[in-house]
Order: sequence, then C-alpha cells, then structure tokens
Amino acid sequence: MGNTPYLPGRRRLLRLAGGALAVGALPQAVRPVDARSTTDTITTRTIPASGERLPVIGMGTWITFNVGKDETARNRRTQVLRTFLERGGRLVDSSPMYGSSEAVIGHALEQLEDRHDLFAASKVWTPSGSEGRSQIERSERLWGIERFDLMQIHNLVAWEEHMDTLLAMRESGRLRYVGITTSHGRRHGDIERIMREHPIDFVQASYSLANRAVEERILPLARERGIAFIANRPFQGGRLIDRVKRHPLPDWAAEAGMRNWADFLLKFIVAHPAVTCAIPATSRVEHMQENMDALTGRLPDEPLRRRMFEHVRGL
Repeated sequence: MGNTPYLPGRRRLLRLAGGALAVGALPQAVRPVDARSTTDTITTRTIPASGERLPVIGMGTWITFNVGKDETARNRRTQVLRTFLERGGRLVDSSPMYGSSEAVIGHALEQLEDRHDLFAASKVWTPSGSEGRSQIERSERLWGIERFDLMQIHNLVAWEEHMDTLLAMRESGRLRYVGITTSHGRRHGDIERIMREHPIDFVQASYSLANRAVEERILPLARERGIAFIANRPFQGGRLIDRVKRHPLPDWAAEAGMRNWADFLLKFIVAHPAVTCAIPATSRVEHMQENMDALTGRLPDEPLRRRMFEHVRGL
C-alpha cells in the first residue's frame, strides 16, 4: 500500500460514519450479561468501526504472563485472568514478543470453564512480511482460539507488508479488527500518517497521567477518523503506581468514588472521551481487583482530571 493516501470506499465510509456517531457518545454503564463477582454496573465505550461496546478496562500481559512452564506461576496467572473476566473484563492483549505470555494465556483459558465474552487481541511481530500469517496462526494455536478479534502490527515492524495481510484477513473474516501499536513517542508521526492513510480500526499507544503526549495529536485524530484507542503502559511499567502508593489517597478522590490508586490512575485515562480501553498488566489477583475497580463508578469530569494531574505532579 506504500505511502499512497487511502481514499475510503463505500464500506469504510459507512463504518466511519457509524463510528463518528458512536464515539461522540458518553461512556455507558451497563450491567454484566452474566453472573459476576460484582453487582455494580460496568463502564463501556464504543468501537467506532462497528458500534460494538468494550469495557474500558482491559488486561495487558507484557512481562507479567511471561513465566514459561512454571506450573505454580501459570496457575496464579489463571487466577488473575479468572478475576479479570469475572469482574467484567473482556479485552486481553498480548504479543509474540512477550516470551511465553501467549502460551500462558492459552493454558489459563483452558482451565476456565467460562471464558465469558473474551475479546482476544494480539500482535504480529516479525520483520518478514511473508511470515506474518503463519505467526498469527501460531498465536491462535497458543491461545487455543479459532480467530482473533483484533490483530495489531507491533511497534510498526514491517508495517506496510503486514498491513496488506491483516486487511485481507479482515476482509475474509479471519480477523474482526485491524490495529497498529507503539510504545515509543518517537513513532507518533508515523502512527498519525497511518491513521490518516489506512483503514485501521484500532491504535494503541502509551498513555498515563505522567505521559500525556497522545493528548496533543493522536487522541484528537482517533476521534476524527473513527479509530478506537487502547492505552498501554497506564502505570508506566509500574513506576508511576509505585511512586503514588507511597502516599495516601486524597480524601477528595475517595469522595469522588475512587477506591485506590489504581482506580485513580486508570479513571484519569479512561475518562478521556477518545479512549476506548486501558490495558494495565499485573501478576497478582489483589492488584487485578484494584484495577477492575476502575471499571465501575462514575468517571471524573475535566476539572477533576486537572485536579488529579496537579495532585500527582506535586507528589
């Protein structure tokens, strides 16, 4: 597809039109459709390309699920995934780059009687465009699934070749959504160009209370183009939450319904109207429970978000 600007056809225009209407809507709180460990409603956002709704808190697996064949560690990760799904989560994100993470996800899913409504998201990560499809098929086998909901081009590696493959797979029904990712701010220019020129459904980039670079151009462009946004590294690889946890949660945050620091940091992110989902990663059930607290309760308005930012900046 090269650098030729993408001119959307009728099908894409219809998807964008539907997305433009959906993405402008306020986040919705809906009751889980099955029995969960909480009776609270959960907050969801629309995927602009389809109108499908996703819970605003997903689950990442970078580092945390890379535990090899250690059975004890694998079983603990199964409990983490079980907690995530039982609390209303859907989107689980991984990559072949994450060591054994995909195999550990597959092991966990095999142990669970109820996968609830799993939204499986992974990435293609190979410098050879011709190997992209075979890598995706291997990931499907590791997860134990028939197809991915979302396949993303990891850190834009060989993105032009992989883009052709993923769009063809989406067209044939082998994928539901196509996306691109980066964890590096220096690639934001490339991300913006791809968002403008290619018919992608998702973009994933780093976004946290301490790293707001995507607010300047990426998030506004996502709203304009009808592209869902996934926030990775919401705790800055753990550094941010480790820093704030040395301090008590402010009383005004608790009064606003925030129950812990994970809840605080995640709600700051998902309150942005262009964010579809944030994907914190953890290896511990108690931390997953804290993360999932952000899936319920009211989201902060813009004045409260500014207060949250200033408070953490001053810590």
